[in-house]
Amino acid sequence: MGSFLKGTLFLMFVIFISKCFGFMYRMQFMRIAGEEAVGLYMTAYPTFIFFISLIQLGIPIAISKLIAEYSAKRKAEHVVSIMKTAMKISICSIILFSPFIYLSIPYIAKVLLHNENLIFTLYISLFTIPIVVFSSLIKAYLQGLAKIAPTAWAQLLEQVVRIGLIVILLPYFISESPALTAAAAMGITAIGEIFSLLFLAYFYKKSSQTSKTTSDGPSFAKPIFNIALPSAGSKLFGTFTWFLEPIIFLKALTVSGLAASAATTLYGIISGVHIPLLLFPAFIPAALSIVLVPAVSSALASKNYTLLNKRITHSLRLSSLIGCLAASVFFLHGDELTMLLFHLEENRGYMKILAPIFYFYYIQSPLHSILQAMDEARSAMMNSIYGGIGKLFLLFFLASQPAIQENGAIIAIGFGVLITSFLHIASIKQNQKIAVGFRFFLLPYCIFIATCIIQPIIAFNLPIILSCLVTVGFVLLLLIITKQIRVNDLLYIRSIFSRS
Repeated sequence: MGSFLKGTLFLMFVIFISKCFGFMYRMQFMRIAGEEAVGLYMTAYPTFIFFISLIQLGIPIAISKLIAEYSAKRKAEHVVSIMKTAMKISICSIILFSPFIYLSIPYIAKVLLHNENLIFTLYISLFTIPIVVFSSLIKAYLQGLAKIAPTAWAQLLEQVVRIGLIVILLPYFISESPALTAAAAMGITAIGEIFSLLFLAYFYKKSSQTSKTTSDGPSFAKPIFNIALPSAGSKLFGTFTWFLEPIIFLKALTVSGLAASAATTLYGIISGVHIPLLLFPAFIPAALSIVLVPAVSSALASKNYTLLNKRITHSLRLSSLIGCLAASVFFLHGDELTMLLFHLEENRGYMKILAPIFYFYYIQSPLHSILQAMDEARSAMMNSIYGGIGKLFLLFFLASQPAIQENGAIIAIGFGVLITSFLHIASIKQNQKIAVGFRFFLLPYCIFIATCIIQPIIAFNLPIILSCLVTVGFVLLLLIITKQIRVNDLLYIRSIFSRS
């Protein structure tokens, strides 16, 4: 348990630093490129992620799970064989799907996204995909071996490169064409991914040299596909709904009377400013979700159910506490922070709509990883399908209403998060080996509500920084009083890092 928590805490630290750099990148991007270019980039980005999911076929999840299981069973001779099989499958997938994607880009840009300025950006994203695919394979391989540090440092390196390039190179591409600026930003993303891949490749080569493999070993294609395809279905549908999100968003807002260019800019602000700000504290659940797949898989493989429940309980409780803090801060101060950090001209009030719902986003990724590790990929897929369908249906219905427009779209985006999270909880609760209910988030959510009512009275007319500090302090006080944060937790963490 100590190594699990120590690896998680280290990963949290590095992802936090990476998130800070990513946040700096977004702020510089918004300030240098302008709202229209950011709108184009963020409109193309869900399509880019969908293409990646289509080609990956869920293989990284399968690699992480299988390698963790074989390592727990001390069958290290199979580890490199699994990786080689996965690479061959990925190469075939790239060769198979790339021509189809290349031919579909003009149709997607002109017909579905109603903006031919996106074509060049999408073409550049296509050449970035193989880099991302191979990076993901190596990350999964290292995570399966519980080597968390290289993957975390690779992510940090990518962000540093992107920030440097966005500040140094992007100003040379600023012109009267926002399309060229958006395409240059996608090119910068590709360069960052190249540096990350080279860094990971070094550690993969170093690690694989110490592992034994045999040329006549068993074929791992079948076990990889048995895990990967259900996982791919879940991830593919999730990214497909994200791919459809800007399409339906733009269509619905034009139906409600908004111009297409204004709708594109508005989508860029929501998806490039508000959502990333909400996701900033998710570095802790993100770290947990990465280490949970191999950790839960190894505990299940060794039939250590006490350790299994301990890891799951700690992970979900910590994610819920982060959700409580984040939701409180963003509900009370989020709109002011977006104007301060990103120099937005208008306070649109979106954060007060999103914050109470996005509380459940912080517990969603650990829940999804637990289901994957429990061989419940089908349940995770169906939960994502139900949440995605509900989000898209509500998105078009509400955003097309002239009275609410983008506010309706924001409610719909939040609704998808809510339904998927609750379905994940229900799926995990059905497993009798895992003692997880709904109690781990009920009290923290009540604390969030109480904070939003009481804090404005306590911190009336304080400057935003002091007001944020009062909010955080008040939430932490309530969490300690209600024993959601325990002294034993802090002593346990201290004992882990004091061991030789």
